[in-house]
Amino acid sequence: MRLHLFQHVPFEGLGSIQTWADNAGVTPQVTRFFQNEPLPPLPEVTHLIVMGGPMGVNDHRQFPWLTEEKRFIHDVIDAGKSVLGICLGAQLMADALGARVYKNPAPEIGWFPVHKSREAHLDATAAFLPSSLEVFHWHGDTFDLPHGARCLAHSEACRHQGFYLNRQIVGLQFHLETTPESLFALIENCSDESLDGPFIQSAASMRAVTDRFAPNQKVMDALLEQWFTA
Repeated sequence: MRLHLFQHVPFEGLGSIQTWADNAGVTPQVTRFFQNEPLPPLPEVTHLIVMGGPMGVNDHRQFPWLTEEKRFIHDVIDAGKSVLGICLGAQLMADALGARVYKNPAPEIGWFPVHKSREAHLDATAAFLPSSLEVFHWHGDTFDLPHGARCLAHSEACRHQGFYLNRQIVGLQFHLETTPESLFALIENCSDESLDGPFIQSAASMRAVTDRFAPNQKVMDALLEQWFTA
C-alpha cells in the first residue's frame, strides 16, 4: 500500500499521524503544493491524506494548483481508493464530490466538543469516534454532505463536523492530528484569523490545554487503523 500526503502550507503537516505512520512502518510520500511540487501518478497512490490550510477551496486565482488537486481527489475516489481529508482537506473532498462549501455561521477556533451523529452511532464504520470528544478546530468554512455521505458528527457551531461514505472515504472538519507543536504552529502562523467571536478561544487558552492530545491521538490511531486496512 502506498500512502501519499497533500500538504498545502509548511505549518500544517501530519502532526500525530506521523507517530502512527512510524509505528506502522509506513513512509508517506508528500506533494507540497506550497513548493509547486507535481501531483503523483494516480497508480502510485492507494491511500491519500489531504491536510488543512488557510486558503479556501475556491481560491484558484491565488492558488491555481487547487483546480488540479480537486480533480485528482475526485479521480482517486472514483478509482475506489482511500481518501482522508482534514479541515481544508475535507472541504476539498466535499467540493470534488459535488457538495457546496461555504462560510460557516461563525468561525470555530480552539478546543470545543464534537458530538457523534445519531446515524453514526448505529454504524460500525464510525466506531472509532466516541459519543463526544473535545477536539481542536481552526476553520471558518463548512460543507454540505456529498451525495450518499453520512454525517459523522456535529458541534454547537457547525452542523457538519465530518462525513464518510464508507471505511475508505472520510472527511474531518476538526483536527484529530493536533500535537502541541502543530497547535503552536497554527497560532503563530494564523493569528490574524483569531479574532473575537463566540467560538474563538484566545491563544493563551488554547496553549493552556495539555490533557486532550492523548485522547485525540487514540481516536486518530483507531481511525487510521480502520482506514488504512480498508
